Amino acid sequence: MMSSDANDGKSNYERRDLVGYGNYPPNPQWPKRAKVALNFVIHYEEGGENCLLHESKVSPNDKNNEIHRDLTIESLYEYGPRVGFWNLYRLFARKKMVCTVFASGMALQNNQQVCGAIIEANWEVASQGYQWTENYQTIDEETEKEYMKRAIQIHKNLIGKRPMGLYYPGKPSMNTRKLVVNEGGFLYDSNSYADDLPYWNVDNSKPHLIIPHTLSENDMAFDNGNDFNNHLKDTLRYLIEEGRASSHGCKMMSIGLHCHKAGKPGFAMALSNFMDYVKSFGREIWICTREDIAHHWHDNHYPKGGGTIPYPKGGIGTPTPPIIDGDDANNNSNNSVSNSPSTEEKSNPPPIIDDDDDANSHNNNPNPSSEEMLSEWLG
Repeated sequence: MMSSDANDGKSNYERRDLVGYGNYPPNPQWPKRAKVALNFVIHYEEGGENCLLHESKVSPNDKNNEIHRDLTIESLYEYGPRVGFWNLYRLFARKKMVCTVFASGMALQNNQQVCGAIIEANWEVASQGYQWTENYQTIDEETEKEYMKRAIQIHKNLIGKRPMGLYYPGKPSMNTRKLVVNEGGFLYDSNSYADDLPYWNVDNSKPHLIIPHTLSENDMAFDNGNDFNNHLKDTLRYLIEEGRASSHGCKMMSIGLHCHKAGKPGFAMALSNFMDYVKSFGREIWICTREDIAHHWHDNHYPKGGGTIPYPKGGIGTPTPPIIDGDDANNNSNNSVSNSPSTEEKSNPPPIIDDDDDANSHNNNPNPSSEEMLSEWLG
């Protein structure tokens, strides 16, 4: 007879949350009542990839543990800072759109013309670590901490300000989020693909914001620009329809772009067509940086009471309740933690409201205490 697993029947265990907002997502209350918060992310990492010339001492296609340089692969990455970045830079300037740059510290050091262009464009620059392919699961906590410090200092030196967000495209360690929180200067990290909305994590002493990234709305998932463009349009159209149906259906959309891929003319043309499609929705789309989203979520959805959630016995293996939407938070007259939908809300999900309706009109529920709300969430 097959034995049961220790985590059978659990929806939240060992830092995993399989419930999240569920069918009761908050109204994000995006600026100007936008239906979608759209964030373009340019991964600036070429020049910081694994290479025998770098600290990693391996080649990015080194599948057989053969230590050798691959000049062909090196040239593929070199297209990014030499050509691809500038194609994207000019495209975003023509379309008058902003973006976030996930930048490898080493890559920034190796092409300071790019740093100057980023500063001139006033784009957000978040940290993609010191060297983008590092596997932090294989290094000790103190070494990872030093890499993080090194990358932050490079940002200060070359961009003129520290990064407010962090994303590791490889494999974050079990220590990464703790180090991000303890460092004290980050507004968010994007080491998650778990949601279409930001959410709070309280595993490390205080609320920490997670703004999930994407591997699906990402140029690296496509072989040609037409498929990429069509997928982006389908994704955006679906999210717009969800947001039109209900304010609780409003979401965010991230798009991952790589200079050596999206910077190719065919992909850049596809991206240009998508940008025109975005503009056709007018104010229904808020085009923003991740730092913009982080400030908005901190200002409008910070956990009441500072996010001190009274975990039951079991500690980290218990749920992190979702944050209620801002409409409910505005009616909360005390300073308790307001993190879970009430019993009435679970029985009667928020009705569809039109743009002309008062965003607060659906919320006539009393505000239970934090302990009652947590108890309801835990079932």
